[in-house]
Amino acid sequence: MSSQLEQLKAVTTVVADTGDFEAINEYKPQDATTNPSLILNAIQIEKYRPLAAEAVSWAKAQSSDTAEVVTKAADKLAVLIGSKLMEQVPGLVSTEVDARLSFDTQATVDKALELVALYKEQGIDTSRVLIKIASTWEGIQAAKVLEAQGIRCNLTLVFAFAQARACAEVGAYLISPFVGRILDWYKAQDASADFEGANDPGVKSVTHIYNYFKKHGYETIVMGASFRNIGEIQELAGCDRLTISPKLLAELAATDAPLTQKLLPATEKAEAPAAMTEQAFRWEMNEDAMATEKLSQGIRQFAIDQEKLESILSELV
Repeated sequence: MSSQLEQLKAVTTVVADTGDFEAINEYKPQDATTNPSLILNAIQIEKYRPLAAEAVSWAKAQSSDTAEVVTKAADKLAVLIGSKLMEQVPGLVSTEVDARLSFDTQATVDKALELVALYKEQGIDTSRVLIKIASTWEGIQAAKVLEAQGIRCNLTLVFAFAQARACAEVGAYLISPFVGRILDWYKAQDASADFEGANDPGVKSVTHIYNYFKKHGYETIVMGASFRNIGEIQELAGCDRLTISPKLLAELAATDAPLTQKLLPATEKAEAPAAMTEQAFRWEMNEDAMATEKLSQGIRQFAIDQEKLESILSELV
């Protein structure tokens, strides 16, 4: 029998959640996605440091202002890593907008356009680029603007149904609901509860979003992310896409038990409701303590790692 990884690839598009080129080469996913944390980890590995040096050298040729050089170098590095990933996967690569812009729609749009321009300078087919944006109200509105310009977006840090619905309503290409981080929150509230298998609250969240999108005919792709164990992945087999760390890809590759497709396209269809208002979005987020806390925490952590990344780059300036 084929491994569960191969069985999963038959029903779900598998995406590598890493900036490690060797891991991608080993597991051969369709797409790849990165974030500031993954890029930070990558450039601390000696073999990837030349990319940081190249980014800084390029940035110094663009500006004499040190702070601007560091900012430009960070963007260039993200694009260089994204370009390398594209040499290894046949599909799409996600590159994230600076998390510190998460509450500024126009600044997010501007940064996305800068990243796309950098990819063009690299000679990259930008139809293979997804711009990754935090799913704040402002980020979702930025995605609406970018999608209208033909720039496809990956709306990340999705913890609440309200976020998912708002993303679909603006025509976002893809969303990344975070399974494991939802589980983390609920475990912290009640460590003795049964969160195994289909009882996992992160699994329940993605299943609900997937079924809602299929029922109402939204084209936005659902890509489960942030897994803590392969059990979560097994429960979401059949989801449009799943982005998986090298560690869990290895576990799936080493497991040869039968894999059952759990998520299936809806057989009953219904007309989509009227679009959510900003007031409704903010109220639903306010009422969801888990989503509010995890979204804020996720943005803060990405911002911290972005600053650590810039600190490393500043040493090379």
